[in-house]
Amino acid sequence: MAVDSATLSHFVGGEWLSISEGDHTPDLNPSDATQVLAQVPQAGPQTLDRAAEAAKSAFRPWSRGTGQARADVLHRAANVLASRRDEFAALMASEVGKPIGEAGMEADRGVMILRYFAEEAVHPNGSVIPAQQAGSIQFTLRQPLGPVAVISPWNFPLAIPLWKIAPALTYGNTIIWKPAEVASLTAHRLVEVFAEAGLPEGVLNLVLGKGSVLGDALVNHDGVRAVTFTGSDGVGARIAKSASRRNIKYQLEMGGKNAALVLGDADLDQAAKLVAAGAMRFAGQKCTATSRAIVTSDTVDAFVERLTQQIKALPLAPATDPGSAVGPLITQDSQEKVRKYAEEGARSGEVVLGGSKPSDEALQEGYFFEPTVIVGVAPDATVAQEEVFGPLLVVQRAADIAEALQIANGTKYGLSVSLFTRDINAALEYIQEIECGMVRVNGDTTGVDPHAPFGGMRGSSSHSREQGPAAIEFFTETKTVQINQAG
Repeated sequence: MAVDSATLSHFVGGEWLSISEGDHTPDLNPSDATQVLAQVPQAGPQTLDRAAEAAKSAFRPWSRGTGQARADVLHRAANVLASRRDEFAALMASEVGKPIGEAGMEADRGVMILRYFAEEAVHPNGSVIPAQQAGSIQFTLRQPLGPVAVISPWNFPLAIPLWKIAPALTYGNTIIWKPAEVASLTAHRLVEVFAEAGLPEGVLNLVLGKGSVLGDALVNHDGVRAVTFTGSDGVGARIAKSASRRNIKYQLEMGGKNAALVLGDADLDQAAKLVAAGAMRFAGQKCTATSRAIVTSDTVDAFVERLTQQIKALPLAPATDPGSAVGPLITQDSQEKVRKYAEEGARSGEVVLGGSKPSDEALQEGYFFEPTVIVGVAPDATVAQEEVFGPLLVVQRAADIAEALQIANGTKYGLSVSLFTRDINAALEYIQEIECGMVRVNGDTTGVDPHAPFGGMRGSSSHSREQGPAAIEFFTETKTVQINQAG
């Protein structure tokens, strides 16, 4: 059922701008696509120029202010977000289809990120280096870059923007933020949080619209001194090329084809429960979602039996339903993409669960797809190589830990992985040989503590890290200073 929807605005230089340099686009509820949540304006060159100028003008006073002043703003923002926690949970459930229980945890995570980086604003950010010349003092300073472009995805519409925005602000940068178009309403509300917290005008600027129009323009804008991006590897490669040409810093997180390795000595009940959750919750729409289970041959049948039981216990329901665990896909195009991968997988393996759109009448207006498990897929099959970003898990057989590692490393990605075993020798071999940035033993592949470095290897990342103490490496540059005594 259609409802009245809000018309959103850009936020530039402390002002809400209602202009649109193109037709507004509808922001739909993926659990019920007849419901229009908002109308999204389209930024173009005029809006982008204004945002870049605002970020440039605000940079000097913001960066020259004290760390304590920046910390105070972030603490206030954390308090505002905490007070609106349930509102943001409901909003994310409606806008991006994140089951409301998970959405609430994401709001909590956003508060933790803000509080962590508020404290980082007053931590040491340089070091003293012994000088070779007597009477000299030599030290390093970490200084901000300038206006930073933040390009964020839709699937974590609070957490991922915040783990980019918060450290950028902490270390004295200003921001031009381009969120995913289908997460525009959450982005709009998050900017309200910062405005209420007293963030000075021009320090955070929001431009809304299509990534295909704004992405290249933003990365190539003379006013942008760095870009941090989370999204597809194709877009990431274009950003890297443009940023390299301009000699500006870039940070890319570009997805994964994450594996769970299950050995014969594993606690199969534990493994099945965590693999089911990692693969199917939020319909597998996480860059760290488990999309492959690589199981030793002697264990496959017992594991798959337990796995399917665990998956069947995860409710497929609209994201606003308190019991929902799986939820819808984000768009109709995503639903169709997953259907095609399921068909391809059925040609190379056995579908033991799901494989099609649900028949439940209550789910027909949304972009739902059944949790799907395909067993016996060859390592080189398309569905075992490409990121599906949906509730589809392939189960592959391996003779032993050595072959399991070979299969796990046999894609272009290297983001997250897990091993289930009681064998310490196998675990130590796996830790050394696996080519991933996020490595787990007896845990699922999703998530990471908000104070721990996040990032991948190979095609998953530009080899920098986000979050925690690693964030300062990207959002600042080092200045080496030597002071000598006057003659």
